[in-house]
Amino acid sequence: MTTDAIFQLGLYLAVLLALAWPLGAYLSRVLQGEAWGPVRLLAPAERLIYRICGIRADEEMNWKNYAIALILFNTLGAVAVYGLQRLQGGLPLNPQNLGAVSPDSAFNTALSFATNTNWQGYGGESTMSYLTQMLALTVQNFLSAATGIAVAIALIRGFARHSFGTIGNFWADLTRCTLYVLLPLSFVLALVQVQQGSIQNLKPYQDAQTLQVTTYQQPKNDAQGNPLKDEKGNPVTEEAKTATQSIAMGPVASQEAIKMIGTNGGGFFNANSAHPYENPTPLTNFLQMLAIFLIPTALCFTFGRIVGDQRQGWAVLAAMTAIFVVMVCVALYAEQQGNPQLTQLGADQIASAVQAGGNMEGKETRFGITASALFAAITTAASCGAVNAMHDSFTPLGGLVPLALIQMGEVVFGGVGSGLYGMLIFAIMAVFISGLMIGRTPEYLGKKIEIFEMKMTALAILVTPILVLVGTAIAVMATAGKAGVANPAAHGFSEILYAFSSAANNNGSAFAGLSANTPFYNVLLGIAVWFGRFAVIVPVLAIAGSLAAKKRLAVTTGTLPTHGPLFVILLIGTVLLVGALNFIPALALGPIIEHLQMLAN
Repeated sequence: MTTDAIFQLGLYLAVLLALAWPLGAYLSRVLQGEAWGPVRLLAPAERLIYRICGIRADEEMNWKNYAIALILFNTLGAVAVYGLQRLQGGLPLNPQNLGAVSPDSAFNTALSFATNTNWQGYGGESTMSYLTQMLALTVQNFLSAATGIAVAIALIRGFARHSFGTIGNFWADLTRCTLYVLLPLSFVLALVQVQQGSIQNLKPYQDAQTLQVTTYQQPKNDAQGNPLKDEKGNPVTEEAKTATQSIAMGPVASQEAIKMIGTNGGGFFNANSAHPYENPTPLTNFLQMLAIFLIPTALCFTFGRIVGDQRQGWAVLAAMTAIFVVMVCVALYAEQQGNPQLTQLGADQIASAVQAGGNMEGKETRFGITASALFAAITTAASCGAVNAMHDSFTPLGGLVPLALIQMGEVVFGGVGSGLYGMLIFAIMAVFISGLMIGRTPEYLGKKIEIFEMKMTALAILVTPILVLVGTAIAVMATAGKAGVANPAAHGFSEILYAFSSAANNNGSAFAGLSANTPFYNVLLGIAVWFGRFAVIVPVLAIAGSLAAKKRLAVTTGTLPTHGPLFVILLIGTVLLVGALNFIPALALGPIIEHLQMLAN
């Protein structure tokens, strides 16, 4: 690693911790319903929402009612997003007169944004109207993120409470997360984005004069507008010239802010955060990376405060940080080394040359290798999916890092809420394993971990690997699945594996070498994103309900401390072991064998 890379990583972690600590304290107060400071200013708006919706915020729910309300709300959200896409051709705020989105793409997008995945098989600026971008996609960015935080808080209550039959009120949690957390943070970041150069308008697309006239071939039509064909049935073309370029406009900054704060990742433009209107400067690039990890990090401190032991939050954060730093270092090293045997084809010979300066393919020059590799690790460690570089162009080991981070379940900081509750599920698994080692009933935070909790834990951990591996197997066997692969052999397999890993783990990023906007992939990946989200959330809420009803046990000499270095190591080992057992064989067929082939040339 270079000195620049070490400095950027160190600065990033230092600023992240400095911002996350006070935010964690703020979250713990807000989500426990304390009326203080800034909360008092927005309290009338909260009460008005409850009055309009007929919500009794003081009426708590058991875990089943909490889960039903959550799933019903998100299902209705997905239906609304699907409807807006299908009807956008006849709705306002559509200056480019974009037509209805196809049924399969609308299905995939609706499920994707409702689950905080934001997988995009389409080009945003050429597919979605301004109304769809704002009312469908941006609204779901807020609500899906708030849903994740609500689940995390419900699980924290399960650990903090004893002899309780309830875990909170979903409607109150959803409202407070949106009103007091996501909206203010997104507003501030959006203003910074605009100041740095992101656009925020409702103008029609603008035509700009280019410096060079471009000559190209276009189909030739008859008087009725039908394509002409020659005697062999081939399309007849004619030469055309253009000296203008269409520049997409739109309300970009507002969507960009919540896509990062809420770890959503869905870009206004097809190029996502590599587009200068979404990510115009190195400063916005740094702020976007901070925004992705800000709430997931703060929730670790919130966890420690609510359970009454700050050391518990630090232990979870230490495990996340240790894995993250190692994975980032691998990605940085791989991309800075580049391809040792970059082959250039000459007219009559093959000449080998070292890729000097590292692998810049697929990266923005204004960010460089370090900021691009760091961004890739951050966005895949969190369930964000925003990208500022083409992951498909990374070296095999560089591409392995984001893929492996996704496959761990995105618990290395993870998405807003989902990262914390995912890591706490692994913590339950870790104390269970330690209990087996010493022949003692496992405990975590004074609660016995028994058969029911372990069944739900196993279900939550295994559902995503099943979705990933089964989906990948279907795709590599089906003709429709193989038709979308742009690259042969191991790399093509990696593209498919990455797509299903990203979908089932609610990340949303892609290698981008796979043509996935087809009925086959839209439907299959849509199913993966839906069950990858809610087939994990329901077991987590069941665990929360079970733990809340238990009595708190006194700490004894046989109790395993869950706040020290030993537990941190045990937690890291559990995450890596489960990931290795599930995905090492698949990774061996993709990036690992591709790396060996690259070395062998």
